[in-house]
Amino acid sequence: MLITKDSLPAQCLPGFKGGKGELLAHIKADGDNKIIFGCLAPGHTVGQHRHETSSEIIFITAGKGAALCDGKKEILTPGVVHYCPKGSAHTLLNDSDENLEFFAVVPEHNR
Repeated sequence: MLITKDSLPAQCLPGFKGGKGELLAHIKADGDNKIIFGCLAPGHTVGQHRHETSSEIIFITAGKGAALCDGKKEILTPGVVHYCPKGSAHTLLNDSDENLEFFAVVPEHNR
């Protein structure tokens, strides 16, 4: 199965996970996995949240930003993968002056 960003409806998610601003997302969820093409504008964030039942893998495709995972800051640039293991807490923030774009996968079958 091929999935493209353009084949999924755009969703504007204000205050995503308690964050600041909004997350623009194209999401495919089928009960086994959640696949997200996401974009955070400058100054916007995904709020801190814990992955109790699954992990999350975020591949940065454009822009710059940071992730805080279990209190440790990680710099995000194109080509970098941020991994949040099951049981960990993280947040994503765009502290740059350009959009932060990413592709994320959240396995949901570990419930």
